[in-house]
Amino acid sequence: MTIVTGNDTAKTRRELTVGDKTFSYYSIQAASDAGLGDFSKLPASLKVVLENLLRFEDAGFSVSVEDIKAFGEWAEKGGNNPREIAYRPARVLMQDFTGVPAVVDLAAMRDGIKGLGGDAQKINPLVPVDLVIDHSVMIDEFGNPRAFQMNVDREYERNMERYEFLKWGQTAFKNFRVVPPGTGICHQVNLEYLAQTVWTDTDQEGREVAYPDTLVGTDSHTTMVNGAAVLGWGVGGIEAEAAMLGQPISMLIPEVVGFKLTGAMVEGTTGTDLVLKVVEMLRKHGVVGKFVEFYGDGLDNLPLAQRATIANMAPEYGATCGFFPIDAETLRYLEQTGREKDRIALVEAYAKENGFWRGADYAPIYSSTLELDMGTIVPAISGPKRPQDYVALTDAATAFGKVVSDFRGKDASDAAADMAAEGPAATKTVTEKAVKVDLDGQEITLKDGSVVIASITSCTNTSNPYVLIAAGLVARKARALGLNRKPWVKTSLAPGSQVVTEYLNAAGLQEDLDAIGFNLVGYGCTTCIGNSGPIHPALSKAINENDLIATSVLSGNRNFEGRISPDVRANYLASPPLVVAYALAGDMDVDLAGGPIAQTPEGKDVYLKDIWPSDKEVAELVEKVVTREAFQAKYADVFKGDEKWQAVEVNGGETYDWPPESTYIQNPPYFQGMSPDAGEITNIKSARVLALLGDMITTDHISPAGSFKPSTPAGKYLTEHGVEPRDFNSYGSRRGNHEVMMRGTFANIRIKNEMLDGVEGGFTKGPNGEQTTIFDASMEYQEAGTPLVIFGGEQYGAGSSRDWAAKGTNLLGVKGVIAESFERIHRSNLIGMGVIPFEFTNGDTRKTLGLTGDEVVTIEGLEGDIKPLSLVPCTIEFKDGSKKEIKLKARIDTAVEIEYLKNGGVLHYVLRNLAKA
Repeated sequence: MTIVTGNDTAKTRRELTVGDKTFSYYSIQAASDAGLGDFSKLPASLKVVLENLLRFEDAGFSVSVEDIKAFGEWAEKGGNNPREIAYRPARVLMQDFTGVPAVVDLAAMRDGIKGLGGDAQKINPLVPVDLVIDHSVMIDEFGNPRAFQMNVDREYERNMERYEFLKWGQTAFKNFRVVPPGTGICHQVNLEYLAQTVWTDTDQEGREVAYPDTLVGTDSHTTMVNGAAVLGWGVGGIEAEAAMLGQPISMLIPEVVGFKLTGAMVEGTTGTDLVLKVVEMLRKHGVVGKFVEFYGDGLDNLPLAQRATIANMAPEYGATCGFFPIDAETLRYLEQTGREKDRIALVEAYAKENGFWRGADYAPIYSSTLELDMGTIVPAISGPKRPQDYVALTDAATAFGKVVSDFRGKDASDAAADMAAEGPAATKTVTEKAVKVDLDGQEITLKDGSVVIASITSCTNTSNPYVLIAAGLVARKARALGLNRKPWVKTSLAPGSQVVTEYLNAAGLQEDLDAIGFNLVGYGCTTCIGNSGPIHPALSKAINENDLIATSVLSGNRNFEGRISPDVRANYLASPPLVVAYALAGDMDVDLAGGPIAQTPEGKDVYLKDIWPSDKEVAELVEKVVTREAFQAKYADVFKGDEKWQAVEVNGGETYDWPPESTYIQNPPYFQGMSPDAGEITNIKSARVLALLGDMITTDHISPAGSFKPSTPAGKYLTEHGVEPRDFNSYGSRRGNHEVMMRGTFANIRIKNEMLDGVEGGFTKGPNGEQTTIFDASMEYQEAGTPLVIFGGEQYGAGSSRDWAAKGTNLLGVKGVIAESFERIHRSNLIGMGVIPFEFTNGDTRKTLGLTGDEVVTIEGLEGDIKPLSLVPCTIEFKDGSKKEIKLKARIDTAVEIEYLKNGGVLHYVLRNLAKA
């Protein structure tokens, strides 16, 4: 990207000399000196946004002096001044599940702009875009030395169409790079290599400009890089595409919640234990749509890898970001991970010169604050259904008894909430089931609570050498005692980058992990995204025939219902060393904190303390084997890939030659037959209810990523197109084909539509009142020209930044989603796809209104001169003919979002503007 300056007398531009180089930069102090406001007490995370506005105001973009002054007013008002601003990140990060549909959209936009008489070359990223292929590898093979190669081979067999398409995109689009499969997880590659903390570019007058590294990503855990003081967060693919094409991100100046960390972690605890407590605290505090910034002297005791773990899980606590300012630890990490010496010197000089440095006197104004003494952290897990369902390890075995009662007795009561209310002494009221299973000639007992998946996986923890070295040491000590995983546990190790394998091998720990079944299965998200692969057929059969509550334990960030495996009901997040311990125990009923977890071959009880490493052991090994040279070596050819990637063929030119027979890549309908001019927002008249949903409906519920069966609408579609069930792959891998994805919308196996009694899965009532699939009902309603709405509860759209949750909603004919509250990314995605989000007001909910899903809904006040956040009238006509009028808040938050809706979505808005330019 080239920075264009608008005049030669920029009031806030200054120069900074570092070594023998001089950089221009935009000075926050100069803005204060120019009378624009006192910015000295702004949090560093907000200063990044302010600098962005100063730089683009000088470049002649749509930034006003009032926008800049608003940041000083934010501080004056105690951390609250929600003015709409236009923010322009420096770059975009993608992974392949979200990246493929984004590139599909760009390819379709090239077709669309030609149809409008425009130039296809206008559809090109204007900022650097990196796409890391990390979501496609599945764990078909595990527990043996062949696992990695066999899984990679199968990955290419399944995904060749997608990889050919991405390679075309790399050649067809400017500013677009692809990191090949088998390299690592996008957030770890970003943290370890792509991110620079301070970015540089050349402006049109030849000056080299230094400014904070910023980005948006099409994965919600883009926030991980906040640990390295890089401001970034997840957006939907459609919003990212708009940003790529030069459209600013419209946002309100956020509140910033300060989270003060004091003290230091105590012996026996991990960064995972810390982040699970942070998630619980921030969920209770309420940080949706807000920045969280961590400060306090406890940061002096928190390595950057631990910070990145906390930052990674910002979506789990609901925040836009979880930011750590630049300090000495940031510089140490940049040095360790192989960044250039000149870059590190620039980061330090720039941060100190422009007010971004966290020194001993760092004390900004925050909108609100929390505090946590890290010395109070205890070992913990979270589950069975949400990351915030925190359970201390001492209570975990007892808590699982309550989980069994809730799953089987009360049907979906929140176990963690009940535990909090009733205390750890709460006991189960339903007897656990158990069954004998022949497992390849060995008779085992499978029961409620049996751990059938134990996976060291995900970006969250596999970036952290402290917990991975700890996991290896647990394996070493267990192996020395003759312990092994239980035979029913599917074990796997999927690191976030090849550097992890380098240091585990250097420490000799991979051999120990292999010995108890934690062989390398691939570099990617695997279990965390639902690519856990099949468990043993005998186990699957026993679980499903006997309705057993099988469990998984993973070192990931998401444990939503139906996400990890269709055979697993209860999912738990834990640190990597605890994942190993649970594989040895094989059962959630085992008291890891107090009781024996296993026995040696001689029959001697083994306790967790017998195999748990000391902090000193871990630190000494990290110091020895995690080296700058390892990072430099592994990232030397990061874009080259292996022989398989190099052999992938590229077809197509300026526009893509859509293969009509492909079941992976299809030209979407969004831009076909598009008119040159925008329309108007219209009222929603006589809409029917497609689904009536409860609280915490996640994007996994709306658009699942995992496997699906031949009996589903998506499965039937693929079967009709000649695809065998073994080659279905996953919803996530099929996101380049709208025909599959619209059939998978609201098709999660655990979603509960309250229009039906006791039914799980993607079902609803059709126009005739009979039960049918949501897809089939939608098609009938659309055929009749009937608009549709969805009702929901609190935190609608939590979880992943999954644009297909909005795209699928749009393609099902839904015009509005009415809920008690929305998570940030999904609300934005709905707007971006032309679907209006509405919030109940005046205490109304689906329950207080007595909704059954048989109602007819009309929403007016949308036509004409609608303003952001308007209250609009909604008339609900009940089945008995009675009517009730309520007020809804239209969650159209900014003026530019009104324009998006008039155009039918943000991409339509951008496309029309580019065609006219």
